[in-house]
Amino acid sequence: MAQMVTMESIDLSDATISIPPEIQVDQIHIETPEESTTTENYCPEMIGHVLATHVGKRTRILDGSFTYVELMKHYHSSLDESDWQKENLYERLLRRAKTEDLSEVSGIGCLYQSGVDRLGRPVVVFCGKWFPAHNIDLEKALLYLIYLLDPIVKGDYVIAYFHTLTSSNNYPSLQWLKDVYSILPYKYKKNLKAFYIVHPTFWTKMMTWWFTTFMAPAIKTKVHSLPGVEHLYSAIAKDQLEIPAYITEYDMATNGIHYFQPITNTSSPAS
Repeated sequence: MAQMVTMESIDLSDATISIPPEIQVDQIHIETPEESTTTENYCPEMIGHVLATHVGKRTRILDGSFTYVELMKHYHSSLDESDWQKENLYERLLRRAKTEDLSEVSGIGCLYQSGVDRLGRPVVVFCGKWFPAHNIDLEKALLYLIYLLDPIVKGDYVIAYFHTLTSSNNYPSLQWLKDVYSILPYKYKKNLKAFYIVHPTFWTKMMTWWFTTFMAPAIKTKVHSLPGVEHLYSAIAKDQLEIPAYITEYDMATNGIHYFQPITNTSSPAS
């Protein structure tokens, strides 16, 4: 026996549209995307789901017929509205990133691409000391991150974060990091193949463990803490890695010279 629309009326537009109770759900007709004169019957469960979850929404409905585009849009948004909203938010931020003046952030030089690793994947460098977390517009920082990474993350990539000589002034709040992580779409996590943290401190290791355990478990196995720059050379050739002089100077003062002999094959430990 076919399902019945049990609602006496549904307010889906500017005016309340009455739907006679004798109309059966599996008899509601939906126009095709080509707006052809033919009609098709759609899954009763799907239409029932849309009707049940969009009471009060402003959706055009004519003589009991949804357009195909409207139906599918509201069906998928009702199933996972949070993801729909995140995708729209990211697209808006990307448009802003391409049009707004971000020289305030780009001029700092804390985030940039530096060559490729031994497997040909782009390397993104982040210098923690040069990031003034408490004296910068964090929204513009996010926009610049999106502007730089969006074309890169379409394929595999790696990040090298240098914690060298950072202080509390360089640490953004965990809430901001969580917000950024939630805004960035799945391709950022999926195509990230390694996240190297160079010169970590005990605080860094604890925060990294906490963040990747409770906030970002998808990248937990991709994070690698390295005590010195030369450890990176197993995965990234030296001539592909451009880093500020203060990092190499600190590294030599702390670890000495030629303290690690990298394996120079193309089999990255983080691949």
